[in-house]
Formats: sequence, structure tokens, C-alpha cells
Amino acid sequence: MHDDRSLVEGRLRRVLDERLRPAVHPETVPLEVTVWHAPGEPVPVAEGLAAEGGPVRPGERWGAPWGTSWFGVRGTVPVQWAGRTVEALLDLGFDGGTPGFQCEGLVYRPDGTPVKGLHPQNQWVRIGAPVRGGEEVRLRIEAASNPVVLGFPPFRPTPLGDPETAGREPQYTLGRMELAVFDETVWQLVLDLEVLGELMAELPVDSARRWDVLRAVERALDAVDLQDVGGTAERARTRLRGVLAAPAAPSAHRISAVGHAHIDSAWLWPLRETVRKVARTAANMTALIEDEPEFVFAMSQAQQWAWVKEHRPEVWARVKEAVAGGRFVPAGGMWVESDTNMPGSEAMARQFVHGKRFFLDEFGIENDEVWLPDTFGFAAGLPQIIGAAGAKYLLTQKISWSRTNTFPHHTFHWEGIDGTRIFTHFPPVDTYNCAMRGAELAHAARTFREKGRARHSLAPTGFGDGGGGTTREMVARAARLRDLEGSPAVRWETPTAFFARAEAEYPQPPVWVGELYLELHRATFTSQAGTKRGNRRGEHLLREAELWAATAAVRTGSAYPYEELDRLWKTVLLHQFHDILPGSSIAWVHREARQTYARVARELDDIVGRAQRALAGEGERELVFNAAPHRRHGVPAGGAVPARRQLPAQPLPRDEGGFVLDNGLLRVEIDARGLVVSAYDIEAGRETVAPGRAANLLQLHPDFPNMWDAWDVDEFYRNTVTDLTDADEVTAGEDGRSVRVVRSFGASRVTQVLSLAPRERRLVLDTEVDWHETEKFLKLAFPLDLRAERYASETQFGHVFRPTHGNTSWDAAKFEACNHRFVHLAEPGWGVALVNDSTYGHDVTRTVRTGPGAGTTTTVRVSLLRAPRFPDPETDQGVHRFRHALVPGADIGDAVREGWWLNLPERRLTGAREVAPLVTVDEDAVVVTAVKLADDGSGDVVVRFHEAHGGRARATLTAGFPFAGVAVTDLLERPLPDVPAPVVDGERITVGLRPFQLMTLRLRRA
Repeated sequence: MHDDRSLVEGRLRRVLDERLRPAVHPETVPLEVTVWHAPGEPVPVAEGLAAEGGPVRPGERWGAPWGTSWFGVRGTVPVQWAGRTVEALLDLGFDGGTPGFQCEGLVYRPDGTPVKGLHPQNQWVRIGAPVRGGEEVRLRIEAASNPVVLGFPPFRPTPLGDPETAGREPQYTLGRMELAVFDETVWQLVLDLEVLGELMAELPVDSARRWDVLRAVERALDAVDLQDVGGTAERARTRLRGVLAAPAAPSAHRISAVGHAHIDSAWLWPLRETVRKVARTAANMTALIEDEPEFVFAMSQAQQWAWVKEHRPEVWARVKEAVAGGRFVPAGGMWVESDTNMPGSEAMARQFVHGKRFFLDEFGIENDEVWLPDTFGFAAGLPQIIGAAGAKYLLTQKISWSRTNTFPHHTFHWEGIDGTRIFTHFPPVDTYNCAMRGAELAHAARTFREKGRARHSLAPTGFGDGGGGTTREMVARAARLRDLEGSPAVRWETPTAFFARAEAEYPQPPVWVGELYLELHRATFTSQAGTKRGNRRGEHLLREAELWAATAAVRTGSAYPYEELDRLWKTVLLHQFHDILPGSSIAWVHREARQTYARVARELDDIVGRAQRALAGEGERELVFNAAPHRRHGVPAGGAVPARRQLPAQPLPRDEGGFVLDNGLLRVEIDARGLVVSAYDIEAGRETVAPGRAANLLQLHPDFPNMWDAWDVDEFYRNTVTDLTDADEVTAGEDGRSVRVVRSFGASRVTQVLSLAPRERRLVLDTEVDWHETEKFLKLAFPLDLRAERYASETQFGHVFRPTHGNTSWDAAKFEACNHRFVHLAEPGWGVALVNDSTYGHDVTRTVRTGPGAGTTTTVRVSLLRAPRFPDPETDQGVHRFRHALVPGADIGDAVREGWWLNLPERRLTGAREVAPLVTVDEDAVVVTAVKLADDGSGDVVVRFHEAHGGRARATLTAGFPFAGVAVTDLLERPLPDVPAPVVDGERITVGLRPFQLMTLRLRRA
């Protein structure tokens, strides 16, 4: 037989496009349309509904960037349509190819009842099924004219990312606004043919099934009268029933479809617009649940649920009803889908505390799964946090974006730094916006790496962001794919049900140990330095505020600011969303973030000040408060004592030019270029800086990645580098205790102050950069005379080791990585720490020297600033301040301690009395990360701590107050029933910890 596949397939495409899809709505009448453009920011719903608009017609332009327009549509159902299904077709000017990144709308009835969202792939509103004929139709549409920031071609600089620069030019052309008859039989025929056509394209050419489908499609097309599609659609459908009824093979891959709409809490739109995106999608999904009895929808991010509750109570009522029915499912148990690389230990824990508590309080539901499909890699400390929050599963998809190596598993156990294992799934469908297309499902079945041992995977199904979620077409496709020969078998299922099924069939999955590093988006550790500084400062201020407020509450009876701290924590957590903290949002988002962080800092400083004043009393003694978890300069952790003045080393002239700083422990030479040419550890008799090299070296690279400007730095950036060695001035600081260095390059200027702390092996570098470069990458380099095959990088509740070499493609791909407060490199018996107060990105490389003496140079470079132009064309322009410290002779304990000290500087105020710590610990390796009052208002004291050095630890915690009982709890401060209480002797509590083990104690006050 002749091969006529291409002929039949081409015929199918044309008939669908030109005859069948248009015949789904065979008869239409126009609607009358009015519009009112809200001035400025969105107005309350009641105001928009009441506003009187002027006439507007399809084809007219509307919508300034970031504006809101209230459309009114009005019409009458023709009497001759009686007994038929009628819909309103409302096209705001959509481009169907990019759902989620353009205009959107929420449809209301005149009484304010929300109906559903309008999106590019979801433009219909059901009027009646059937109608009587003659009904008056009146609807209002709250339409957002969000501009297309990610245009074609993508990643081009645009002023549209901020209303201050976006202008007022209308963005959209109003499309059809009509009443239409909906022919469900034709619509069903379209779905039959789409599913079979897509299935056919994925089957082997030599398979009988492919040819069976082809011939059935051909017979169906023969049965359609193209001049009477509606009258012959059912006849065509009968020709397809046989191939649609053929069951899937018993060995077919099984896919759990979960309705989903991944909505970025901010990205190419501001936070305020996400509030409305979530409301539109929730309205869509509650409506779809009413229409489709098998459909299940999962929505993550407690913050987004809270927005609906606060801003759209009418939508919230429908959501609550759907949740009660078990088909609108809270997912993930986190406040937002945060970045997981950069948030600090406590912040990462609080993402789960606030997320899980919201769902428990509102619905009595506790999530077993963590839902992070789009996060840019996962820190090695996360499994322990997931377990401590009472969860046991993780879903993500983003690792499939890695550019160098293909991850070897789809279902596996992920083991963290403490040994905690989390059952983890990467959907092989390789998207979190699955549309139930044949190519997607075939890809999932074909690439699933657990074949022969497991056969279940998950498919998050629906258009994300502003795409409106799952569509009725996706549900219809899934129904046909439930049991279809040649296809994976699809069923709607909750995430919890999927994980239970997957875990049961795969009781011994493979294990991946350590971080889940995304080999892409590495520049997110550096972009938008102001946002990152705000986050780091906010995290540490929250620690201080809780510590001193709890101490004041216990010691003086001061009121503990529960509500303030709850609100401020949620604000910081929100801004850890995976496009805000990573620096990949539009200018508007980061401008507002900087303002928000400044407000948060002021409020937290006020809480700290009130608590410390209550503790110190009124007096003239100068007191030093230490909020860090280690004693320093005689000040206990969490306590305050009278101040002692200590001055940094005085700079002395250097014979070759420059200065010398010497405090008896460390001798630092700064040459005439302002570079550190020696950092000599006097006690160890050891030089830190590699021979012939200089530290504190600023290096400038070109930075123009192949795509994803704010997200990516491509390895070829290293091919070109400019060392910034010319100094405008190198002078003694005005305080007489430091060295000041000023450099100019391009349109930018750097001012550095170098000082040597008293009685410490710590060179402090304060760097101010007035940055006005474009598409450049600024690094700060420290070449060390040290040979190490790996280095330690702080992560949540511990540290992770990474190689300094590129032996394998996995090693080489980590050419830019994330740390928290420190990186540490060591030879046996001697090491170096580099600590920071606000930077995350860094790289570590090594070279073997040649010639007499030889040796190895290991270079640590801090990533300071970038200047990408998309999505914010003015990224990081302006003044930035950084503090770093080089600590020669440091072991890992020194690195931990120095990192805390740099980020929690001492506070001084006058008062009448010293302040004893609320809790003390006798073991340096045990680090207390939180001291607070219990969230339930009981007055119990909660203490969280972990082993920080990577070894076993036995420690005694001493409570500075009487307590009547102690319990080990989870992160939500609930006692763990299977964990024995620690040993208590009076006010002392003895605990034993495994390497990096996290523990939370709850002390009931006597």
C-alpha cells in the first residue's frame, strides 16, 4: 500500500484549522461594549462595578501599561437560539501563543459575583445551557493591561517594567465581543481529532496502531460535510470510537495529572498584580471544578491563598467550598515558592512554619509534600528542614533545565547534609505547564528514567502565571487519555495521592547526596545586590528582634510583639520568592523591594531598641549587646555587659609604598596600588597570599550571556578579564586606624576601607561601589597560598563541600556557586575563611605554580555586582556597600563564628544594668539560631540550634529562667512524640547532636 501519511495528516491540520474549530461557535451576535479606565492603581471592585464608561468597539486600542480598564458588555440572546448552549466570547486583544504574559480579565456579574477569568486560551463565559432565548446578558470585566515585557525577540531591554518609564501608549486592540452558540458535538469532535492526531505523531511509523489511527481519522474526515459541520459532526465521531476505545497496554506509563497554575508571586509584573492573577485563576478553577467531576486542582504558596482571602473575599468563599470538597488542594506547605539557595537557616525554616500553619488554621490540612517546580536549584540543608517541618516529599522540575549534565533520576531519595532523606520526584513531562498534549505525554513516557522499577509520574497541568490554569480542553484530553492504546494512562490525582502511590511502588529508590545544583541561572546569586542586602539584613534583624523581645518579656514582663514579628517575617519570606531574591524580576519589583526592606529594618530596629531599653533600664553605663550565638570580646551570646574600648591596628608606612597593619596576630601589607600583597599569620608563621599575587583585587569581566540576562552567567565570561589595579588614592583613613583606597574605572568609582580588628586574625574590607556599568561583572579576588581539593560553603544549618577542581563535568559546571556567610578552605592544621555580610555568589579555582618552590594557588572570588539589562535595564545602577573579612588561620569553627559576628554587629546604648543571656550553650559547635516565645502565645520559650562544625557534639544548654518542662519539637513547635526528652538537671539541659543535626526545644516556663 502506498504511504499517504503526510497527505492525511496535512488534511487533518487544515480541516481542524479552517472548518472544525471555527464551527465550535457557528452563530454569533455582537455585544454592546463600554469601557472606563481607572486612574492610577487598581480601584476596589465596588468602585469599578459602579463606574460609568463610554462606548468602545472591537478594533479600538485600549490599556496604558499597567492600567486597569473596566469593560461592560451587554446584549440579548436571540430567541431563535432557545434550547441551545450559549457563551459570551470576550477577546481583550489576546495573543494565544503566550498565555500568562499579557492582558487578563476577571468577569463579574452586575451584583459583584465573580464568574471566571479571561485569558488567551480561555476567552469564553457560559451564559446558559440551554437558554430560553431572549435573556438579557450583562457582564463587567476588570481588565489589566499588563504589558508584554518578555517580547519577541526575547530578552531585549525595555522600559515597560516600571510605570515610571513605561509611558501611556495603549497596549492592546480589543477583539471580538460576541454572544455565540456553542456546539458541544463539534467541540468534542475537535478534541477527538486533536488527541488522535497528536498520538499518531508520536507512534512509530511501523506500528500497526499508528496506521489504525490514521485510517480512522481519514474515515472521520470523509464523514464530515464541510458545508454542514454541525450536522455531520456526530457521524464523524462514530468513525473514531473504535480507536478511542482501544485500551492502553498493561505496561503503559501511568501519569497523575494535577491541575495547576504556577503563578510567580512577582516576576514580569509587580506584587499587586499577582494578587489579581491569583484571583482570576482561582475563579477559573472553582468554575471548572463545578463542571468537571474528576478534575483536581492544586495551588501552592500560602501567601497567594492569603491574598485571595484578604483582597477577593467573594472568590475566597468559592475556594473554601472547593477545598471542603477535596478537589481544590493546598499544596507545598510553604509561604511562597522561595529560592532555596540564599535564604538563611531560620528563614528557610519559617517558610514552612508560616506556610503549613496557614493551611492548618484555615482548612485543618497539613501538607506532606513540598511543591517547588520552578526554583533554581536546592541547597543541601533543605532535606532536614523539610523533615523537621513534618513533610516527607519534594517535587521540582527545574533541574531538567541544566545545560551540562542530565540528572540521572526522576524518582529518588534526596539526602541532605545531616543524613535526612526526602522522597523526591522530577516530572519527566519536563514542564510545570503541561497542556495534556500528545508530545508532552510521549516525552514523559520515553524519558522516564525509572523504567523497569517504577512507572508512575506526575504532570502539573495548566497554564501558569496569567494563563488561567487548567482549561476545559485539557480536561477533555485527559478523559480520552485515561486508558488509550499507545499513550500513557492519565488520571486526575492530588499530589499526596501521587506520592503515596509512587513511594509504595518504589520502596528502595536510588539516592542522591548533597545539593541539587542547577547548571543554569547561576547569576541569580548576584543580580540585584540591593535586594540581596535587604534580605540578609532583614533575616538578622528578625533574629535580634526575637531574641531581645523574648528576653525582655521573660525578664521584665514586657509585651512580646507577636503580631509585628509575624507580619515582618511574612514580608521577608515573601521577598524570598524565586524571582525576587534571585534578582530576576522587573525594575518595579526591586524598587518596591528596596523600599520595603528599609521599612522592615526601621520597624525591627524599633522592636530591638524597645526591648533593649526595657532590659538595660535608664542609666549612664555604656553597655554592649551581643546578639550573635558566640561570646565575643567578653560579651556573652544574647547578653550585654559594660563596654570596653578596643581600637583597630594603626596603619604604618610601608617602605615600598602603601601601609602595614599589624595587631600582633596578623601582619597585613597593602601596597601602593591598594592591594593586599601579604597577610601573615604571625602565630602560625604562615603567609596567606600566594607568592607574586595580590588579594583585594577587583576584576571586571564582560557579561553578556546567550539568554536569560538577569539569570545567567555563561562560563565564557572568564575568557576576558581586566584587573583594576590603578588607584586614585591610597591613604590612611581619617580615623587613623584604617587604610582608604579609591579607584575609578569606566563610569564607576570604588572606595574601600581596610582595617585590622584588635586581637583578632580578621582583616575587614568595607567596599562602597558607585556602579554605572552596563553588561559587566565585578569580582573581588583573594589568591591564597593554600592547596585544597575542596572547600566548605555555608548553607542552611551547616555547610556543604564543593571541589576546587573540574575533574568531571559535574564539578566543572559549578563554576559559580552560592554561600551564606562564609567560605572556608584548609590544609590539615591551617585554613582561611572569607566571610561576608550580604553577598552570595562566588567562585573558587586553583592553579599549580611552576618554578622554584612551586606550590598551589587557590583563588576565592566574591561576586559583587552585575549589570544585565533584562528585565530591569537599570539593574544595580547606583551606590552599593559590602563588608567582607579575610580570616587567616581559621578552622571551620572560626569561619562559623566570624560569619555570625560580621552579620550581627554589637549594639551599644547606655543603661543601668547588665543583661544575662536567656539561654547559654557550653559548646562552640552548637549554634543557636533562634530564641523566641512560642507562636501560640503561651509564653513558652523556644530555642532552635544545630551542630555547625560537621561532627558529633554534646552540649549543655543553661536556661537563665526557671522552667517546668522541656520537649523536643518540630519546626511548628509541636512536641515530637517519638523523641525522648533531653536530660534535665536543674536549669541545665544536656543534648547530643549528630553532624549538622537541627533541634528545637520548647521550655515551659515555671
